Amino acid sequence: MPKGTNQKFKLYRLAQIMQENTDDSHYMTMPEIMVELKKYGITAERKSIYSDLKDLEQMGIEVQGEKTGKYYQYHVVNRPFELAELKLLVDAIQSSKFITERKSNALIKKIEKMVSKYEAMTLQRQVYVSGRIKTMNESIYYTVDAIHNAISENRKIKFQYFQWTEKKEMKLRHGGKYYHISPWGLSWEGQNYYLVGYDSEAEKIKHYRVDKMLHIQVSEEKREGEQHFQQLDMADYAKKSFGMYGGKEQLVKLKIRDTLVGVMIDRFGKDVMIIPEDKGHFIVPVCVYVSRQFLGWVFSLGDSIEILSPPQVVEQMKEESERLFRQYH
Repeated sequence: MPKGTNQKFKLYRLAQIMQENTDDSHYMTMPEIMVELKKYGITAERKSIYSDLKDLEQMGIEVQGEKTGKYYQYHVVNRPFELAELKLLVDAIQSSKFITERKSNALIKKIEKMVSKYEAMTLQRQVYVSGRIKTMNESIYYTVDAIHNAISENRKIKFQYFQWTEKKEMKLRHGGKYYHISPWGLSWEGQNYYLVGYDSEAEKIKHYRVDKMLHIQVSEEKREGEQHFQQLDMADYAKKSFGMYGGKEQLVKLKIRDTLVGVMIDRFGKDVMIIPEDKGHFIVPVCVYVSRQFLGWVFSLGDSIEILSPPQVVEQMKEESERLFRQYH
């Protein structure tokens, strides 16, 4: 028998039809498949479509047929991602403060194409679960990409940095002067993305909110500060930093109630030392970058925690307590 019409794109359209219209709960019969192909101006015999369904496996699309009554029903199985996994990705994108609302929606639309139209509806419902505040910097995608490129090419970056004014307008810091930084890593802390880099002029490690960086350029200059990062574990560094604010790294001894054991493990990981002190109390020695943010974290835990040493950190806590007392009295 002669071939049907518009055969050139038949396999492509068949893959599209099966992926969009079938999943573990939704099937198509051969007559239904033929009707959908006809919408694209493609006519084909059953025998050729059976063969094409097998050929889809060569494209990584596995189609399974199950007999129900007189007919076989076909559906796509073993997709690259399970629906539950994609829901996690959607939720992570939606809850990421550093991705704008528009970019979040665009990413999620792309993820929806990885499942059937029926499963895509469940992902759409997932989108509206949380109305979190999102960044307004649309260039963050390209900023992150430029940072990764600079790191892989061992080059510095130049960028402008802004802050929000009381009029809700962007104001460039340092009068619009470009920052010239050696990038060494990216860290996600407190729902924000941070560049961790070396400032040669200040001769120290600094952090910058990626969503507040503008007009980034990869410099021709080689990176500096390697000696500061050779022994630096970025995950460990982020754990010791509170709110990605700098400070002097110190071994701080904390006394906590037993109710805070979980808090310590959540913050510092399972390797944190928790030493019994007396009934209901433990001693927890931790290395942290002591800053006002660290002291604020201790404050937030109330009378269930106490800084025991070193003396200078205890004194900082006293001064901070007195400052707050004066401010509110």
